[in-house]
Parts: sequence; structure tokens; C-alpha cells
Amino acid sequence: MDALLLAQKLIRCPSVTPAEAGALQLLEEKLTGLGFQCTRLDCGDVSNLYARRGEGGPHLGFAGHTDVVPVGNEGAWSVPPFEGLIKDYNLWGRGAADMKAAIACFVTAVEGYLESQPLKGSLSFIITGDEEGPAIHGTQHMLKWMVKHNHIPDLCLIGEPACAEVPGDQIKVGRRGSLTGTLTCYGKQGHIAYPHLADNPIPRLVKTLEALEQMPLDNGDDLFQASNLEITSIDVDNPANNIIPQEASARFGVRFNTLQNGADLEARLHEICQQFAGEHKLEIRISGEAFLNTDSEGMERISRAIETSTGNKPILSTRGGTSDGRFLIKHCPVIELGMTEKTMHQIDEHVPLAHIEQLTTLYKAILNDFF
Repeated sequence: MDALLLAQKLIRCPSVTPAEAGALQLLEEKLTGLGFQCTRLDCGDVSNLYARRGEGGPHLGFAGHTDVVPVGNEGAWSVPPFEGLIKDYNLWGRGAADMKAAIACFVTAVEGYLESQPLKGSLSFIITGDEEGPAIHGTQHMLKWMVKHNHIPDLCLIGEPACAEVPGDQIKVGRRGSLTGTLTCYGKQGHIAYPHLADNPIPRLVKTLEALEQMPLDNGDDLFQASNLEITSIDVDNPANNIIPQEASARFGVRFNTLQNGADLEARLHEICQQFAGEHKLEIRISGEAFLNTDSEGMERISRAIETSTGNKPILSTRGGTSDGRFLIKHCPVIELGMTEKTMHQIDEHVPLAHIEQLTTLYKAILNDFF
């Protein structure tokens, strides 16, 4: 089975988080046929698959996810989102870029490698159905079992969309951390003609948001862009124009590099709110800390394989959102290489057919170099 056919079959599984929809079953059957020992590590309503072939080192792991984000307005798609259609030399469908095609490419590369020579070491797949969701019962759950049973790889390749224009033009060697906050300011409802009998929370909310936006962060460094705070919504839920509301809330997000950490940011945010917000509640969720791969040997190995295949050395990048690399990096070095980032999570998500062939070739080169 070539990568394109497998990618089509995976896209035809409507595996919107946390639905498995047959995607992991398909991979389990395929990998079992390739001699992998497969273990389902389901947790709650989340399906997960760990598969390994070989014993001892070197041990190369491949991590990915078969769950996808919702399609949004299905009527806005020019093709059905779960049919895996080929049109205009592209493969279309939800998950094509993020990241079912990459999984198919790696499986196909592994199949070709195993047919050509004996495996001297170990290969594993760490595939979750909870990357696009809460990310609690997926990779984090699997890692506990992997640690207990000595299944942590020497290097983990993650198939997330990591490239700009073509597969291999850059690899992700780190990611920024992510913090989200919800601030609610409380007041006293009243008539706008009698403001002295009320307490309007909106001015305090606005003043606090202004202070949060002006909070000094950093200018980034050679590998990371500057940390940034963005206000994403302001909500009052006040249908009347003659009432001072009782409460007003806002949501914001911070994407931060390795010059910051979640705990320090949380403390600074609380300090600013204490200063300006009056009576309030601030809820903070840190979904991941910033991380940077410091395994220079692994990065050089992957870069060398890509350069051998394409003639160009990849750029080392840390841009973009979070990934399950934030969990894996606590146990082993991680490098991300998959499709381009151009259409992931978009209406009419698609990848060029040529990119499927190119990524499969890159994965083959990495396997040859690693082993």
C-alpha cells in the first residue's frame, strides 16, 4: 500500500477528537502486518496506539495523531471533507496536512525500509487520538505506560506540519509555551442614570487589559520569536443600553518562549490584576511550557539526511503553536517534520501529491541514516 492510498483511507475515517472512527484500527492492522507488536492504550473516550518492532537500540520513535479538528462550515468546502479526493494534483480532506498524510508517509517509508534490509534496533509508533483536544488522555497517558515498560525511544520524530513551502525546508526543534487566561471583573448592577448607586466593572476591565498588553515580555532570541499576549474576547452579556452590568470578562492568550516560564507569567498576571481589576477572578491554564531540543547530534543526523535527499540544509524553526512534543521532550529528544503548514485546520485542507512523495522519500533517508 503506497502513502497516497493509506492517506486517503485515513482521511475517510471522520476522527474528529475524540472519535477514533476506524483510523487507529486501520493503522493497527497495517503495522501488525509489518511485524509490529501493537498495544492499545485507550483512556476514557480517547483511543491510543503504541506499536514497536525490534529490541534494544538505536530506537527511533515516530509520534503523531489521527484525531482532527472539526470541519467548520461543511457547506464552505469545495470537496467533501472526509472523502480523501484527488483533484488538481492535490489530496483534499480534513487531516490531509495535520497530519494523516505524514503518518501514511512514515508507515510507507518504514515498509520500504523493512523490505530492503534487516532492522538493527527498534522502530516504534506513538499515535494518539487526543492531540487536537484536551491532550490529557493521549500522549501523556501513553508516556506513563512507555516509561514503565521501557519503551522510550532515543529520538522521537513527530509528523506535525512543520515546513513552510516544501517538505524538508525546515524542521521544528522547539515550540513556544501556551497560557490562556480568563479575567472576570465584578461590580454592582444599576441604572446608568444613577451611577453612584452602581459599580461599573467595565472601566476596570479595560484598564486591566491595557496594563496586561503593556506588560514587558521579551524580544525573543536566535531561535524563538518574541513572546506575545493577545486579547481574544471581551464579553459583558448586557442586552440593555440603560443598565450598568454586574460583571464583565475577557479572555487572553500568551505564547511564550524559553526566556519565560508559566509560573512566573502567572504570578505577574495575578499581580497586575490585583493592581487594576478590583474585585475579580483570574483563571489561568498553562497547556505547555516552551521547550528547545538540545540534542545537537540528533538534529545534525536529521538535517544531514534531509540535505542528502534534497540538496538543501533545513532551517531550524520553533514557530507555530503547541504540539505533543511538549510532553515527549521530558523523556527524549524530539524533532518535528511533516507536511507544510499552509492549509492545516482550514476549509479545503489539502496537500500536493508531490509533497506526499517527497515526504516519504525524506523519511526513507532518515531511516537509512539513523540505522
